[in-house]
Amino acid sequence: MLLTPLSTLTWAFQLHYYLCFRTHRRRELFSSQRIADSVADLIKEISTNHSYRLLEQNQYPTQQRCLLSMQPSQSVAKAVQLLKCNSSRELARIFNLSVPIWAGGYLARSSGSVRISAVRAYLEEQPTHHGYATRILPPVYTFHDPQPRTLRAAHAVFDLNHHLVFSTQQRKGFFGATIGQALTEYWLQVAAKRNFALDRISIVPDHLHMLVRIVPKMSIEEVALSLMNNGQNFIGERYPELLIRNGMTQLWNSSAYAGTCGELSTALIMKWLASD
Repeated sequence: MLLTPLSTLTWAFQLHYYLCFRTHRRRELFSSQRIADSVADLIKEISTNHSYRLLEQNQYPTQQRCLLSMQPSQSVAKAVQLLKCNSSRELARIFNLSVPIWAGGYLARSSGSVRISAVRAYLEEQPTHHGYATRILPPVYTFHDPQPRTLRAAHAVFDLNHHLVFSTQQRKGFFGATIGQALTEYWLQVAAKRNFALDRISIVPDHLHMLVRIVPKMSIEEVALSLMNNGQNFIGERYPELLIRNGMTQLWNSSAYAGTCGELSTALIMKWLASD
């Protein structure tokens, strides 16, 4: 059964990323208050020009640290590239600097309104939350990777965690434990091929929650579309009769939720940056 791939999604999202990059050879360029103020102004201007929302930032003698709110279609790697390249060019022009401004590489971590431990607990509680846990054969499937995959990217230290939520078309109760397991096993193959990681999945009949880790060059929208379209194709080939029986012309609603989370909350990082 052929189903039309999704190309765009309507999003509910909250995506926060903490970024840190250093000066070339750790030169204390920003011990000068004038240069530090210029960096702050440039980071703010560049963020606005490229539709990033700068939540907080701070300059240190050898470092720039900032917290960005981004859109699902935007990638961390591209944001860092734009911030570093544009600020480097303008600083060199303003202060007549002939040496490189920034070192190669950066640190990137996700944060959110709640810590990742709370998101993990929320996914674990889905069967109980929706009243399925007491059934003899609960129509749910949960997955927890006991050995999460290590993701790597050149010139970056990162930990980018995302809570993704998809729902079935018209919230039809399509999934059961068997189909949920089959889809999860297929998605793990997709994730390995595309270089992202699925750490946890909780599937109930009409929607599912996931904890997804990505590399900086990816956007969460790219990952979501890959999962939805590959998953829909898999279900269309393996279980076409169930789609027909439920009157479904697509597996998914063309909308999703994405929220970042991490070991530290956004509020805590903002307070730390503002207080230094």
